Amino acid sequence: MATIQGVAELAGVSTATVSRALSGKSTVSAATRQKVEDAARSLGYVASATASSLASGRTRNVGIVMPFLGSWYYANVLKGAHRALADAGYDLTLYHLEDTTRHPERRRRLFNEFLGRKRVDAFIAVSLELTKEELGRIHDLGKPMVGLGGPLAGVTTLSLDDRAVAELATSHLTSLGHRRIAFIGGTEGFDLDFHLPKRRRQGWEDALTAVGAPVDPALRLEGDFTIEGGHRAALQILGDPRRRPTAIFAASDEMAIGAILAARSLGLRVPEDVSVIGIDGHELGQFFELTTVDQRPVEQGRLAAETLLAELRPQASQQHPALRLPYDLTVRRSTAVAPGRHD
Repeated sequence: MATIQGVAELAGVSTATVSRALSGKSTVSAATRQKVEDAARSLGYVASATASSLASGRTRNVGIVMPFLGSWYYANVLKGAHRALADAGYDLTLYHLEDTTRHPERRRRLFNEFLGRKRVDAFIAVSLELTKEELGRIHDLGKPMVGLGGPLAGVTTLSLDDRAVAELATSHLTSLGHRRIAFIGGTEGFDLDFHLPKRRRQGWEDALTAVGAPVDPALRLEGDFTIEGGHRAALQILGDPRRRPTAIFAASDEMAIGAILAARSLGLRVPEDVSVIGIDGHELGQFFELTTVDQRPVEQGRLAAETLLAELRPQASQQHPALRLPYDLTVRRSTAVAPGRHD
């Protein structure tokens, strides 16, 4: 079995230098660290996580707190974060805050007990609008945190401008001559943290107002960010010929896909009879030829993890900026010029 003494002998350094190099200490030069890593790799030596933690005061473990696990978006954020953390030699602990409106005690215990245990070096909070008390608890722990999804006082945050993203999606439709544009958004239960459904609805309204189109409450429907929810809402609006829109903007790609399926079941053609656009960049979008605003969730997770790792380095900046996440309009065949509009 490979030992730290064997690595030290092969690399020509002391065991203390091996320990510092493999624990990521900045006091070791890049050349020495490379020699130690090469020696450890050739001998198949893996440092004891427990010993390393005792020596450095670090667990090399990052906690990620999420409100949902089954969603495509959160799964992809987790994927991106895990890749970046694993590449940097960190483990990941997942904390799930499920339905804290009905079970507030779970949330209280998370912040008062679980996060206080010395199991992680830092945290990433995904789509969680923390209270002053919860933020205070995190700050009291003295551990770095990065927020993904909205502003948090005293914390570096990365957020998507959901209002601007929705306005871009709707403006794409208005540029094609559409004026009767339905909106399928989230239910009240999805509006708890950073008010994402509300902001995307506001972006839809902004784009309509910009071209002088009426904001018709009858064209605003609720889904649950699933294919089933989008399908149900689209059947309701497309099945009524008196108020049928020429286009649908869905606040997620899954709801947009449900809308495409609903149109097909009613004998309507996409995009000839009704155009459909979503938000996400879901991999199924290409299969359905869905026009979307790609928010790149895997990249979001990677950027959040890399931002946090930077804050864990010695002499890290004490500034905590609010950073904007990138997004792109991806045009496919689900959107076209409005019926009767040829200019």
